[in-house]
Amino acid sequence: MNVSDHMQALGLQAKTASALMAKASAAVKNQALRNLAQLLRANVQSLQADNAKDLARASDAGLDAPMLDRLKLTPKVIETCAQGCEQLAAMPDVIGEIIGMKQQPSGIRVGQMRVPIGVFGMIFESRPNVTIEAASLSIKSGTACILRGGSEAIESNKALAKLVTQALVDAGLPADAVLLVQTTDREAVGHLIAMPQFVDVIIPRGGKGLIERISREAKVPVIKHLDGNCHTYVDDPCDIDMAVTVADNAKTQKFSPCNATESLLVAHGVAQVFLPKIGAVYAAKGVEMRCCPVAKAILSQVPGAQLKDASEQDWFEEYLAPIVSIKVVAGLDEAIAHINHYSSHHTEAILTRDHMHAQRFMREVDSSSVMVNASTRFADGFEYGLGAEIGISTDKFHARGPVGIEGLTSLKYIVLGQGEVRS
Repeated sequence: MNVSDHMQALGLQAKTASALMAKASAAVKNQALRNLAQLLRANVQSLQADNAKDLARASDAGLDAPMLDRLKLTPKVIETCAQGCEQLAAMPDVIGEIIGMKQQPSGIRVGQMRVPIGVFGMIFESRPNVTIEAASLSIKSGTACILRGGSEAIESNKALAKLVTQALVDAGLPADAVLLVQTTDREAVGHLIAMPQFVDVIIPRGGKGLIERISREAKVPVIKHLDGNCHTYVDDPCDIDMAVTVADNAKTQKFSPCNATESLLVAHGVAQVFLPKIGAVYAAKGVEMRCCPVAKAILSQVPGAQLKDASEQDWFEEYLAPIVSIKVVAGLDEAIAHINHYSSHHTEAILTRDHMHAQRFMREVDSSSVMVNASTRFADGFEYGLGAEIGISTDKFHARGPVGIEGLTSLKYIVLGQGEVRS
C-alpha cells in the first residue's frame, strides 16, 4: 500500500472509531486510562530499551543536546505519563455537559452541550511522551486521533502505541481510536493535514519550521503555537530572594521546554541588587547572558559571567539552551510594552510585591498564560491539573494556553421545547 492509500485507510479507521468513542461511558474511558497507567509502569524496562535504539540513532545522526534531551524516555518521564492518565481518570467527564441553559420569550430553552470534536491529527517531534499525552486526552475526551511522531522517536512511539491499543481493547473500546502512523515517510504529513473528510483539527507540536509548514499547507483547522519566547519580569518592589529563586528555576530547571524563560526583564529600581545575585547563579550554571548596556555594566562585576551584547533579534529569540537575554527597563509600563512587542504570546511572569502592578500585568499582557510570583515552567497541562496536554495554543479562538480535555471538545446548541412554533 502506498502512503496515500495508507493515510486514507487510517483516516477511515479513525472516523469509524470516533463514533464509538463519542458514545462510550465515562466508566469505560476511565478504565482504559487506568489500564494504560498500569501498562506503562509494568513496561518501563522494555520501553527504555526501545528508546535506547532511538537515542543511539539520533546521536549518530548528530542531533543537538536539546533534541536528545527531549527524546529521552526516563523512568521519571514514564511515571509522569502514568500519573497523567490517573489524573485524567479521576477528573469529571465533561462530555454531555450542558451549560448556559436560558428560557426564551418564545418558551423554548436554549443552551450548549459539550461534545467530542471527532478526530484530531497530531504531528510532533522528538518527545515520545507526547504519544501518551495525546492518547490519554483522546480517550478522556471521547475523540479518536491519528498520531505522526518524528522519525527520530519511531521505536519509542511504536512501543507506546502498542500499550495504548492494549489498554483500549482491554477496556472494550475500539483499537483504532488511537492510531500511530507507522511510516517515517514525510509524505504522510502532507496527506494527514489534507483530509477534512476524516480529520477535524490538526495539532502540530514541534519546531517553528514544522508548525509554519503545517499552518501554511493544512486544509484542516490548526491549533498551534510557533515558539515559546517566555519572559520573567522582576518588578520594583519585589522580594529579591524569591525573585532570584524563581528566575533561576524559570531558566535552568530545564533548558529545552517551550515554557522556559528566555528573556529576563528587570526594573531599574531593583537592578543593582537583583542582577548580581541572579548573575552569579547563571554563571555557576553556565548560562550565557545577552544583555542590554545597563545590564551588562552591572553584571560585569560577577566572576565567571558569560556576557554578550544583546542584538535586536535576541529579544525575539527562543533559545531552548543555556542562554538568556536580559534587559533593564524603567518599570511596569516598559516591561508590558516590551513583552507585547517581542514575545510569542506563550507565557509571561511578574515577580512583585505590588498588588496593583500584578493586576495590571495580568490584564494587559497579551499571552496565553500570565503568572504572578511563579516560574514560567508551570505552564503545562499536567501542572495546571488538566491531567495532560495536547500542546500549548497561542491562538485566540477555541483553545488558548495548555490544551486539555475541553480543547478537544466542541459546543453545540441544544434547544428544549414543549411544542413551541415560531410565529
